[in-house]
Amino acid sequence: MSGMRYRRLGRDGPLVSVVGVGGNNFGSRLDEDGTKAVVHAALDAGITLFDTADTYGAYGGGDAGDSERLLGAALKGHRDEVVLATKFGMSMGAAYGELGPRGARRYLRHAVEESLRRLGTDRIDLYQYHEPDGVTPLADTLEALSELVAEGKVRYVGCSNMPAWMLADAAWQARWDRRAPFVSTQARYHLLDRGAEQELIPACAAFGVGLLPYYPIANGLLSGKYRRGEPPPPGSRLSWRHGWLTEQALDRVETLTAYAAERGLTLLQVAVGGLAALPQVGSVICGAMTPEQVTANAAAAGWTPDAADLAALDHIVPPGERVV
Repeated sequence: MSGMRYRRLGRDGPLVSVVGVGGNNFGSRLDEDGTKAVVHAALDAGITLFDTADTYGAYGGGDAGDSERLLGAALKGHRDEVVLATKFGMSMGAAYGELGPRGARRYLRHAVEESLRRLGTDRIDLYQYHEPDGVTPLADTLEALSELVAEGKVRYVGCSNMPAWMLADAAWQARWDRRAPFVSTQARYHLLDRGAEQELIPACAAFGVGLLPYYPIANGLLSGKYRRGEPPPPGSRLSWRHGWLTEQALDRVETLTAYAAERGLTLLQVAVGGLAALPQVGSVICGAMTPEQVTANAAAAGWTPDAADLAALDHIVPPGERVV
């Protein structure tokens, strides 16, 4: 039996597992069989939140939309057991270029139909505005999203990569115009980058918005597989993503590793459990390449730090500080 915990996403969102699965590897680094293996391991571990985007799959030899297609296929027979989340609003290339601004109604209506088709479903549980387009008024985007909710094509709406002031504006716009509000926001947040605690997390608390951290283990830096003086493992994310393996970051990783050892924990448990302890965090979205990785990610949320543990973490990486 799974020991997974569940909580409400924001004040009014769906019930989700404390650990979710990110689909950015599906269709790019993972083929159909690999995707199915990860998804089914997640289901076995009690994970209910699966997060993807219409653009995922567009690197590593794949195409935009491949992640949605493979995730939808892997979830056949399990659709009603999960909270299926996807996103719109980042460039899908020339095929979508004629549709205009990516936050506007015309673009959004096309994007949602394509996502529904690729996912093989009749509704999206959480439809997220991937990033503001810088052109479309938020009121217009919220109106278009509210239409989808009223039609039953979308259950809840959320956003991603949105600054705190804009999240607050969206909350007021939705309340004033009686539109469907954002129940969640995604942001880069991990124990080596606590910048979200300065403004975004207080905004989430004030407006009842749940936070979905991405890169929670800092592209693997907090997984325990990187060592000072050793090259990154072949094929790992940090073997080709530069700027992460700095001396300062490695110093903090070593300190966090010692912190974990003192408590009989792994570094992964500290990375995931430390974020999940924050009341505003709805689910910690972790990517995975293998069933073993997704099982370990799910188990990591089993550690619940107490006040003394959290104070010690604050001493290692102060709230609001960004190391990498």
